[in-house]
Order: sequence, then C-alpha cells, then structure tokens
Amino acid sequence: MIQFDRFQLANGLRVIVHPDHTTPNAVLNVMYDVGARDEDPERTGFAHLFEHLMFGGSVNIPEYDEPLQRAGGENNAYTTNDLTNYYIQLPAVNLETAFWLESDRMLSLAFSEKSLDVQRKVVCEEFKEHYINKPYGDVWHKMRTLAFNSHPYRWMTIGKDLKHIEEATLNDVKAFFKKHYCPANAVLVVAGPVKTEDVRVMAEKWFGDIPSGDKYDRRLPQEPAQTETRRLVVEADVPLDALYMCWHMPARMEPGYQAVDMLTDILGSGASSRLHQSLVKEQKLFSNVECYHFGSTDRGLLTIEGKLVTGVTLEAAESAVQKEIDQLLTNGVTEDELQKAKNKTESMIAFEDMSVMNRATSLAHYELLGDADMMNTEFARYAAVTIKDVLVQAEQIFRMENLNVMYYRSKPEAV
Repeated sequence: MIQFDRFQLANGLRVIVHPDHTTPNAVLNVMYDVGARDEDPERTGFAHLFEHLMFGGSVNIPEYDEPLQRAGGENNAYTTNDLTNYYIQLPAVNLETAFWLESDRMLSLAFSEKSLDVQRKVVCEEFKEHYINKPYGDVWHKMRTLAFNSHPYRWMTIGKDLKHIEEATLNDVKAFFKKHYCPANAVLVVAGPVKTEDVRVMAEKWFGDIPSGDKYDRRLPQEPAQTETRRLVVEADVPLDALYMCWHMPARMEPGYQAVDMLTDILGSGASSRLHQSLVKEQKLFSNVECYHFGSTDRGLLTIEGKLVTGVTLEAAESAVQKEIDQLLTNGVTEDELQKAKNKTESMIAFEDMSVMNRATSLAHYELLGDADMMNTEFARYAAVTIKDVLVQAEQIFRMENLNVMYYRSKPEAV
C-alpha cells in the first residue's frame, strides 16, 4: 500500500506527498496534463519541443542544470501523446532547490529567439535521425495515419511534419505555454524523506503566487468506429520485410483495458508467448514477433508486429498471424496462461514500486487519470480478470473491420 497525502493550492495546483524515509534522496515530479494529442493539427510536435525548451532557462535562472548539479541533483523529462513529465532527484536536504527551479520555469520560462532556434534545431535533427534516416523509422508515422482519421493520435509526439517545428514562431510557442503550463493543469508530487507540512510550506512559498491559468478543457475529435480493413504497402531500404497489424482497443479507464493488457501478454510478450512459440520457434516464419499496446489514455491500438525470415512472403506471414488469432477466438485462453500473465503484471507493478522515482511518477499519472489512489487498487483490477473477459475483448477487437495492416517491404537490390 503506497501511503500519500494530498492537498491543493488556491491556484489549482494539485500536490501529492509520499513520505519514504528509507532513502536519503527526494524526488520532485511535475506532470503537465498536455501531450501531443492536444496540439493543433497544423502545429504538431509542440509538447515535445517544450520538453526541450523547458531546460533552456527561466527569467531568474538562466542555466537550469548548473544550480541543480551543485545541489547534487539530476533531472530529465519525457513527452507522450497524453502527458508531459519533468522530474528531479536530489539529496532531500536540498529539496528546496528543486522547488525553486520548477516554480521559476512554470512562472517565467525565458522565451527568446535564440533559445527557440537552438531547441528547434535539436528537435529537427532528432526528427531526421530517428524518423527519416533510421530503418523502419517512419513506421508509426504511417501506421498512425492509416489507423486514425480524426483523433490526434494520428501523429507521433515528435510531430506530424518536420516543417511544423521548422516554422514554429515565438508567438506560437508562447501561446502553447500559456494554455498548458500552469498550476491548474499540473500535478506536483514530492516523494522521499519528507514531511507533508514541510512540503506544504514550500509549495505555498514557491508555487502559491503563480497565476492559476485556465484549466484546460480537452475537447478532442473522437475517432469514429472503423468499418473496413485498411491496408498500406510501403517499400523502403530496410534489411527485412516487416508486418504490422493494428486494431483499435479500449481507453485506459474503460472496462476491459486490463483484460486487453493480459491478452497482449498471452499472445506476444516474451519467448514463451503464443506468437513467438508458433511463428518464430516452430514455423520459423518470423525472426521476431511481438504483441503490445501503448497504454493510451484515449482509445489506442493493439499491435502485432514482426520481422520476417528471408523468403517468407508478407501474405503468408499475415495469414499465419490470423490463424493464431482465429485459434484463440475459437478455443479461448487457458487458466495457466492467464495466471502467468497476472503473475508477470504483479511482478512488474511490484518492481516499479521499488523505486521512489517510479512511485512519484505513478502517483502523478494516476492523479491525472482521476485519482492517485488508483495506484493502490490497480492490481486488484488485473486479478479480477477472467478467461471470459479476455475472450470478450478478443472478440471485440479482432474483427476484420477493425484491422489496419501495413506491409513494410524491403526494396529489392538493384541488379
């Protein structure tokens, strides 16, 4: 059971305190309720750009990293389609340094043409290196566009088009910051050898006078139900043909999400999974194959992907995957398979909870989802999943009209 206290400042900032006196280090985590799904379709990549800009200095602290390093701390951040997370770990005696740093960039991030130009170039290089020049790098750009017609999950966190970042203006960036990076749209978690009252005093001191901002009213276009199989064939300079099959699945807080999580484990997580045993070890059709999902807040994608063994056709590979799905739909899953998936989930949750950093992040994420206390009840939801629950979800998901298929062909060598 993860113990925590919770309070809210007058400006809307939600604060969670998780005391843990087994470590000398404290964690300060600020999670903003903004991700790539909240961007203008003609101005994508901004949430990820801000992950970089937030380290470019604030009005009162021109160098973010230097004072943190002097305090013995380290920091990082990440962006997803659903949220942006910034975190600091440092000796608990220097915790106030983290409050000072995080509050100043929330209040007064330094916007300059120079800073924007530097970070714009960094992000553009990242785009080129990982998504244009890297083998298979554009897979999810293409698959998201195929699978989503309306919902903003149709682009990646890096952005839909390189020119959106290349053409980003200082006014564009300031407007995005004002809309999303404010107390009303954030959760602050402090974990480690701390007392709630001390954290309350520091939170009031450093964050209390920051203007609230407007609570972001998320009204995203919803994805209509898919009505037919969608297909895409891509040819690229890659070493092996690859198959990607995606189906729309329940959102993070919808009933059935945990059953789908179990389903992906049973089908394609690890060497003992069904797909690996049948398609890699026995039939030798794939060099590797896996089944997974992204844990998306809104309705996301269940994916089966694999690289083919040379000489195997994509049509034969797809047919073999479909045969495994049909077998599951006909015969269901076994009690042993389900129990194994539950054991793996329990171990994973327990392992994540070992780190004070992970506990802080999880508390912030569950609070964004609706209630930090869900962290303490999450495994109970997995434990309650039945064989029937898994089959019901499989039948809902694995319909031909819900399927998106991409053949990613290796270009034949020039003779």
